[in-house]
Amino acid sequence: MNTVKQSWMQKGYADEPLPEGIDLKAEIRRLCREKNAIILAHYYTEGEIQDLADYVGDSLGLARQAARTDADIIVMCGVHFMGETNAILCPDKKVLVPDLNATCSLAESCPADAFKAFVESHPDHQVISYVNTSAAVKALTDVVVTSGNARKIVDTFPPDAKLIFGPDRNLGNYINSVTGRNMLLWDGACHVHERFSVEKLLQMKREHPEAKVLVHPECRGAVVKLADVVGSTAALLQYAIDSPADTFLVVTESGILHEMQKSCPGKKFLPVPPDDSTCGCNECNYMRLCTLPKVYNALRYEWPTVEVPAEVARKAVRPIERMLELSK
Repeated sequence: MNTVKQSWMQKGYADEPLPEGIDLKAEIRRLCREKNAIILAHYYTEGEIQDLADYVGDSLGLARQAARTDADIIVMCGVHFMGETNAILCPDKKVLVPDLNATCSLAESCPADAFKAFVESHPDHQVISYVNTSAAVKALTDVVVTSGNARKIVDTFPPDAKLIFGPDRNLGNYINSVTGRNMLLWDGACHVHERFSVEKLLQMKREHPEAKVLVHPECRGAVVKLADVVGSTAALLQYAIDSPADTFLVVTESGILHEMQKSCPGKKFLPVPPDDSTCGCNECNYMRLCTLPKVYNALRYEWPTVEVPAEVARKAVRPIERMLELSK
């Protein structure tokens, strides 16, 4: 077991009893005011977390917000690599993740030591890493990308540049297909996006022929080919807002439906199920570890903090800042 996670579970703050009769939302906002704290939440967290947050966004938006905030404490409601990114960009701030067990299957699919060996075996290649990676992997990288800016940043490299792209093979294959490149791909994937069913999507298209299909590029190629639009969570949300269509089949983690429905109350959003489910939900169990009681306790005790070793942070900040600069 990861020792950081182990110490967090031993500390036990996630399960600390709450004061009787507490208004959690009001107390969280009070603590934010008292401690000059800001709550950032990813679109994949629970709706009540998103409603309470100061800012809700995708990975790129969250990184931008962290980089510009004047708060003393950042509560990152998402997964661990997001907290690391915030800590790297804001070394003078305290970064909290309400549950350190909220890891990421995609980041876990790319151990830093194995990726280092892979990079060293291709010394003539430059390295592009998806933001869904550990700080240690980012430290081995020339530039970081998100699903929202990957194509734009890849296009800044010369057409004949030799590139490694990791860790998401599906996003890498998609970028290869739309740019005509042949990037060398690390063999990783997101456990949520990998599971979407082509057959169930086709069935839903037959049932709702007027619906637009919104697909995240972390999905398998066969699913991406059925999309009307492929993009990051923020891009899919914006498309739904701007589109004259009133029905959408959503092929990404179901947490985004909360913001889609809030932004487009007159439209219908139907989640596409995974292969092994009869329900319409495909949830990231790690994102769901963030709950209101854990946010309250994180602010109350200012724990658990995310800390990145200084040397790793020094190396990792350069590719992250390069991403932010190229994304303007």
